[in-house]
Amino acid sequence: MTRKRLVSVMLGAVAVLAAASPLTLRAEEAAEQAAPTVYGRQLMTEQERLEQQARMRAARKEEEREQIREEHHERMQERALERGYTLPDPPMARGGMGPGAGRGAGRW
Repeated sequence: MTRKRLVSVMLGAVAVLAAASPLTLRAEEAAEQAAPTVYGRQLMTEQERLEQQARMRAARKEEEREQIREEHHERMQERALERGYTLPDPPMARGGMGPGAGRGAGRW
């Protein structure tokens, strides 16, 4: 392999690595941003987070989701108390600004 060819291959490899690196960081950042949606996530294992998310997705009605959410919040508050942590108050019940709500509803 000629020197010029070797340099070209090396620069290509560096360019590929540099291009892939931001994608990896963005994926990790997205995962971190998605994680905060689970109340008490800092007290849960990855498996518990996945199970909670699966339960929420499997619930068919908003009432089911609200019941799952309330039970989860209670468990996390108990776990926090046992471990000496303080969690913020559970977020208010969801609702209000769903599809079709808010400014511009019905314009389409």
